[in-house]
Amino acid sequence: MSKPNSSKLELRRALRQRRRALPQAHRANTARQLVRSVKTLLEWSSASKIALYMASDGEADPAEIAKALRHSGKTPYLPIIQEDKSLRFAPWTETATLVANRYGILEPQTTSCTAAELDIILLPLVAWDTQGHRLGMGGGYYDRSLAGVQNVIKVGLALELQKVEALVTEPWDIRMDFVATENGLIQCQGEG
Repeated sequence: MSKPNSSKLELRRALRQRRRALPQAHRANTARQLVRSVKTLLEWSSASKIALYMASDGEADPAEIAKALRHSGKTPYLPIIQEDKSLRFAPWTETATLVANRYGILEPQTTSCTAAELDIILLPLVAWDTQGHRLGMGGGYYDRSLAGVQNVIKVGLALELQKVEALVTEPWDIRMDFVATENGLIQCQGEG
């Protein structure tokens, strides 16, 4: 993967600043609304392995989604950064020991699986468009981990303020199938 261009860097910086500036009450309300949005996904009730993430840097917070999963008898999965800069995913039980990774984000220290073994992955993002393109933090972890994976539903968790008209993409960028925001679930339109 090559270096990001300056327009991506500028967009990433501006949107990260915008989402960090949101009041905590707004973030908490958005987290509750995201639960309603993702639950409208047709496959939600039948899915057993759903990955999410630990929010940082003002990201849309899936903590309420994790609670809803546990309440319905399901165990959420969290990503674990690998040496090759890919991700594996491990069950996040309420008693799991979590350890901070190189970015200070907590990860479980248990047996893990690949992205292909999951049903749904809820992805963090900095920006999104209705074509399903996603601008992440720039490390390419999800793109590496989802390369060639066809059977997993990819849902970006976002705030409406992170929506842009169109994103500049690279050949290795993995598209999302849906985006869940505080306003609902959006099915991405794809390239056509």
